[in-house]
Amino acid sequence: MHQMKDDIKYILADEKKIEGTCEKLAAQINADYPDHDRELVFVIVLKGSVFFATDLIRRVNRPCTMEFMKVSSYGSGVETSGFIQVSLDLKRDIKDADVIIVEDIIDSGRTLQKLCSLLATRGAHSVKTCALLDKPERRQVDMEVDYSGIVIPDEFVVGYGLDYAEYYRNLPYIGVLDPSVYSE
Repeated sequence: MHQMKDDIKYILADEKKIEGTCEKLAAQINADYPDHDRELVFVIVLKGSVFFATDLIRRVNRPCTMEFMKVSSYGSGVETSGFIQVSLDLKRDIKDADVIIVEDIIDSGRTLQKLCSLLATRGAHSVKTCALLDKPERRQVDMEVDYSGIVIPDEFVVGYGLDYAEYYRNLPYIGVLDPSVYSE
């Protein structure tokens, strides 16, 4: 019987490293947003960020809310298409709120840059970004992540919410997918 783990070339971040990263990022957010004068809204980018956002937000010490957006630039492939599509938008007003966009991974930076711009035009007091994984060598736009988790090499990764053709999200770790899986 074929196992998902058989498709993993190597593990890039195990459960312990992911947990430590969530704790580190939440501590930074807690330090940056100590008061409750302004609403703190986490905008979670579906689907890949759900695992990370859940573990991150449980560690935030102040009142906050969550909203969801579904944005895609990959389709079912492994290379970004360059076209960004918002298929699920926010259901509420974010005017005057502090917004943190939660992403699973940033590589080209185009998706996150577009989201930041879009949410800023909606009157957010501030828009910051938080990404579990950062692939700086793939950056195509001038985009820095405010809360950056793990800097990774230019490899195709899956697990802990990240997918290939909608599979592998449920792996408890982040692994490099063997190219033989997607180069057939």
